[in-house]
Amino acid sequence: MHQIGLGIRSLMLHKLRSSLAVLGILIGVTAVIWLVAMGEGVSYQAQQQIKNLGATSIIVQTVKPSEEANRDAGSRSGISYGLLRADYDRLVTNVPTITNAVPMREITREVRRDQHAVSAQVIGCTPDYFDINRMAIARGRPLTDTDVRGLENVAVLAHEVAERLFPILQPLGRSVQVGTEFYVVVGVAAPRTASAAIGGSFAGRQYDRDVYIPISTFRKRIGDQVITVRGGTFQNETIELNQITAVVGSIETVDASADVIRELLRRYHKMVDYAVVVPKELLEQAETMQMMFNLLLLIIAGISLLVGGIGIMNIMLATVTERTREIGIRRALGATKREIVHQFLWETVVLSGIGGLLGVMIGFLCGPTVNAVRAGIRVFFPDVWSTLPSTIHNLEPRLAPWSIAAAFGISVAVGVVFGIYPARRAANMDPIEALRHE
Repeated sequence: MHQIGLGIRSLMLHKLRSSLAVLGILIGVTAVIWLVAMGEGVSYQAQQQIKNLGATSIIVQTVKPSEEANRDAGSRSGISYGLLRADYDRLVTNVPTITNAVPMREITREVRRDQHAVSAQVIGCTPDYFDINRMAIARGRPLTDTDVRGLENVAVLAHEVAERLFPILQPLGRSVQVGTEFYVVVGVAAPRTASAAIGGSFAGRQYDRDVYIPISTFRKRIGDQVITVRGGTFQNETIELNQITAVVGSIETVDASADVIRELLRRYHKMVDYAVVVPKELLEQAETMQMMFNLLLLIIAGISLLVGGIGIMNIMLATVTERTREIGIRRALGATKREIVHQFLWETVVLSGIGGLLGVMIGFLCGPTVNAVRAGIRVFFPDVWSTLPSTIHNLEPRLAPWSIAAAFGISVAVGVVFGIYPARRAANMDPIEALRHE
């Protein structure tokens, strides 16, 4: 404690110089905390965007089995394969990590309105289908639970289907024909570009050629049987569901949940007429992005504190030169080299410790500062604000507790590392030569 007090008194003799050294560490620590907070905020936004793309979704699809399996399972009435409504119930009941699950049935049909016709994908689904696939409604409303329970003959048209069937008229409230049934249009989806295939996980999809109806209505009006004519022969297939999209709570539980789903399906399916698709590419992208952020922040942290450490070394070297006579007097009075080293080391630790503490305090102001700057740009520079990307508009810094502890710990370590050379230089001075120094 005596050496700490002596170090503080020595530093107070040169307040400006000591303040500049503290400022260097303060800026370094603050930069580390703020950059990590900003990086965590950007990373969080990126993670959320990846989740919205389906990183927490598990796609369970119906797959037509091989010809040999078809012959074994076939009968005069045709073949039956794929996902069952009972599979959907089993997944929802037995996989606790699933937060939402959406069944879907689709078939290609001609959709007509008077003389206008278009070949479309008629999709039987639940209202949650629109949320999971991030489908916005431009006019009208989406499907509702009431529509599903009441087996209502209502439909939501994709943008392109609505344009081709109703080039002039307002589609809401009018009817379209699918087969022999008529459906009242209750909504029109907003335009959406096709999704490209991502590796082996997701197939590309054209959203603008869809017609959405309640899945219960699909079962009642269209049914499970699909009859196709090929080469003069009839082929009768029975399919209950084409796809089940299961959403889990976090990316970490995707693989484990997919394994449970595979095991459940294996128990109740005699043949492999399904596929469980996990968005591996998106998960790997999320992990790679997080690693890149961490590496970048570590480099920036190292550079920031290195600059502060060099500043402390320069100041301490100057201090040793100025205090050469003091060092000679202390050595002549019996101070050991170890005591001289400790004295100057404690001075550098005090400098870096104070700078680290002040840097941590200012680090907590990251969020308010970012919000204030953002508000100022929005008010005083609205043109600039309008050109900024949405990432900056919505960025919320997220203080990471580890960054606060690490920044302070590194600041003290920097003080020790960069204080060793000046301290050893002071201790190794010849006492006689030091006493002669003017």
